[in-house]
Order: sequence, then structure tokens, then C-alpha cells
Amino acid sequence: MRIVSLIASATEIVCALGKGDELVGRSHECDFPAWVKSLPAVTAPKFATDGTSYEIDQRVKAIVQEGLAVYRVDAAALEALRPDVIITQSQCEVCAVSTKDVEAAVCQIIGSRPRIVSLEPNALDDIWRDMARVAEALGVAERGRTVIAELQGRMDAVAVRARTAAHRPLVACIEWVEPLMAAGNWMPTLVELAGGTNLFGTAGKHSPWMSFDELAARDPDVIVVLPCGYDIARASQDLPFLERQPRWRSLRAVQAGRVFVADGNQYFNRPGPRVVESLEILAELVHPELFPARHPDAYIAGGTQL
Repeated sequence: MRIVSLIASATEIVCALGKGDELVGRSHECDFPAWVKSLPAVTAPKFATDGTSYEIDQRVKAIVQEGLAVYRVDAAALEALRPDVIITQSQCEVCAVSTKDVEAAVCQIIGSRPRIVSLEPNALDDIWRDMARVAEALGVAERGRTVIAELQGRMDAVAVRARTAAHRPLVACIEWVEPLMAAGNWMPTLVELAGGTNLFGTAGKHSPWMSFDELAARDPDVIVVLPCGYDIARASQDLPFLERQPRWRSLRAVQAGRVFVADGNQYFNRPGPRVVESLEILAELVHPELFPARHPDAYIAGGTQL
């Protein structure tokens, strides 16, 4: 079977199912496991990805407002790969190539009529359903059930320990800095499973915009900055926007040294197998008294590696 994955989380799902050796193409964002970067990329963004988070936000909004796709699919490259299965998504037009973009590209393919599997991970349970659908499409349904059960077991173990905590800190997860956006979809559920009280964003719904005044009014105990598509170094560049806010230094999380910059690109923004690591990381940040730091490369606090 020849598989093309057009979303990073799906590439990780394919590999977790033991079908990585059948991948023949990927999106420009697929980078884990590291070896997948040797595969040809058949997508690219239509906007410049440098600049501030505000500038990137404005570029993306301008494209979307014109009714255009944010990413392009190289139909010729896709045809050359002769895929049997193409995995894409319909959850977010900004996060990755959409189903309609793939269908438009496939219409140009004459020699191949691949099966298109479109994922829509709005909530945590959707991630498991999507994994099962990919497993079925790849002919490894039983393997899929086994992998899902193992991942859920690891998450259950975290949740059980988190429930022994004496208190549930107030947690704010920030998915974009300028303008401010809270983390939605599966993230509120992860915060609750990690033993925190999620302040912004609703489980199963898209990430909402918010104001700094709203953040200050709720005064969280823990703030986790995990911008979509950013690693720690890139996310850290946007911290001055928050630090310049007049009430920033008066926030409980700031005064307690519990503001963290996390690798949203590799973990929290990817609805795939590493959602388990995302929960484990959150648990370390929310309840360090219960969870020893086992993911030291996944976040920093106060500009210092933990």
C-alpha cells in the first residue's frame, strides 16, 4: 500500500500503527519520526511564515477572508507518488491542508483513484476515533484497537494519580499570543485530566479569541504558552507581548514562577499518539509534587530550561 499523509498527526498515527514503511509522501509540516523528513513533501503554505505572531495572523486572515485555501497541494507530485490512500483533515483550514484541497488535487490525477481519509479531531474522543478509522483504512484494525487501548491506559494512569491532588490549580493555556487565543478542542479535557481547572476554551470546540483583561480577571495559577505550530524558541519570541501588559507582573502565575512556554508544535497541537505525552507534560506543570519532570525538553519556565 502507498500512503500519503497530509497532516503531521496522521503521519504519527500511521507510524504508530506499524505502517510507516508504506508512507511515500507527506506534508511540509510532517517531521516526526525524524526519518519522515526524507519523504517528498507535496504541500506548502501560501503565506510567509516569518515575522511576529500578529503579522502571521493577519496574513492568514487575509487569505481566508478571500475564500482561498491557506495551503497548496502539488497535484503533479501527488500523481507521481501514485498513492492508494491519502490522509487529510477537515477540522481546521488554518492548521493543515483541507479535504477540499485534496479532492481538487485528486481530480487532476488520472492514473490513480486513491481513498481519501479525512480526519476531524475536535475533541479527545475524536482522536481515538480517527486513529481507528486510519487503522481500518490501512487494513490493521486490530492493531489500531491495541494501540488505542495502550495509549488510553497511559492517560488513565495520569488521571488516577492527578485525582489524589489536594487542590486543582487554575490553568490558562494560550494557543496564540498576538492576538490572544485560548486553547480549545482536546486541550480543556487534558487540563482536567492533569488535575487542573481549565479557565478558557471549551472541550470539543474551536479555540476562542480572548483579551488580556479576561486573562487577568481570572488570574490563573498556571499559564502555559503553547502557540500552534511553534517550538519553544519561536514561542519565546512572543513572550514580550505578554510581559508588556500593565497587569502581567501582578498575575499569580507570574509571581509564583509558574508561566511555562511549551512545544506546541510537537505536542499539544497534534491530535495523534503524542496526545499522551501532552497530558504527561501538563501533569508535570500543574502538579509537580505528584509528577516528576520526565519531559525536560518539552517546556521552559522563566527563560530557563527545566
